[in-house]
Amino acid sequence: MADFHQNGNIATLHNLRTKSLEEMTYELETFAQSRKISLILPCLYSELEGPAMPNILSELKEVPYLHRIIIGLDRADAAQFRHARQFFSELPQNHIVIWNDSPRMLQLGERLGEIGLAPEEPGKGKNVWTCLGYLIACADSSVMAIHDCDILTYSRELLARLTYPVANPNFPYQVAKGYYPRIGEGKLNGRVTRLLVSPLLIALKRVIGDRDYLDYLRSFRYPLSGEFAMRTGILPDLRIPSDWGLEIGILSEAWRNLAPHAVCQVEIADAYDHKHQDLSEEDASTGLSRMSTDICKAIFRKLAADGTVFTSHVFRTLKATYYRCALDVLDAYYNDAKMNGLAIDRHREEQAIELFAENLMRAGQIFLDNPQETPFITTWNRIHAADPSFLSEFRAAAAADEAECS
Repeated sequence: MADFHQNGNIATLHNLRTKSLEEMTYELETFAQSRKISLILPCLYSELEGPAMPNILSELKEVPYLHRIIIGLDRADAAQFRHARQFFSELPQNHIVIWNDSPRMLQLGERLGEIGLAPEEPGKGKNVWTCLGYLIACADSSVMAIHDCDILTYSRELLARLTYPVANPNFPYQVAKGYYPRIGEGKLNGRVTRLLVSPLLIALKRVIGDRDYLDYLRSFRYPLSGEFAMRTGILPDLRIPSDWGLEIGILSEAWRNLAPHAVCQVEIADAYDHKHQDLSEEDASTGLSRMSTDICKAIFRKLAADGTVFTSHVFRTLKATYYRCALDVLDAYYNDAKMNGLAIDRHREEQAIELFAENLMRAGQIFLDNPQETPFITTWNRIHAADPSFLSEFRAAAAADEAECS
């Protein structure tokens, strides 16, 4: 597909299909003998009732190299938590379901709130942060992988390819980011990456000039994918965004904490389809509308932290430049889709660009109006420094929730 990225900043590992899944699995089992591998699954209860999760579970049952699976469960009551435990009980690996809405977890949240360190916003970011805390408390894994729970085309090869670069002790990578073609059901998907992130990064370069950070983000073929693998040594200092800027935020943290040669992107699937968000033109607090605003804010925050000065005039210029860049990008994607027999609705694509342009301005105004905003959840190192017993008590509370609902 059309590619508007620079690819010289980080390593790109391709799927050349010259190594079988069995060969890769055998190697991962060998690595796992000295470098335990854990998987984090942040999920909503509703995803257990969808079409993707049963297949994901079936595939994970056949993965021999995983030491532990941590399932973060959001939006579940007690009965739903019990059902979730039964649902995941088929897993042969050591696993736990963390009930994020349990009375014990809410009480622990209040405890952090009393010292000003509690996550302020529920959602995927908080769920991932909670699971990372549990993994850190276990202190027995060297590698962590995470992927979404709505992947309709999931296979265990996806996990193997995602995990391999950071599990292999001969590779230098601390972080691996998954990428894949955004094609499904004869359509060109990935609107936010194609029509917002790619042209926004081009526009930013034109408006504010060259920045190594912009080149770094442009190196990623699919920066918004929810599939990461990391070596666990970097987790205690990882700042997790609390909003839809999670994926951009984690890439930004890798940029801040690691050298470029320690980060790679890896092709993990030939086809990938998942639940698609609505554009939500009428409601800026949901769907792709909310996502686009949060992503813009995440990029603006990082650039500001590196010394870029933003003003209302800069954002007005950026909006106009983005809009022109986005239309140019759309022309290329439209032609590419037609050449490959893929459906693409030009009218809806332009509507998305118009919405993203407005949300770019909204994000800029929010950024200017809230200079004291702290969008990141507190790092686990900070939590441990403020309350040294918290992690162990958190792990005990998760175990007690499971025991109580047995």
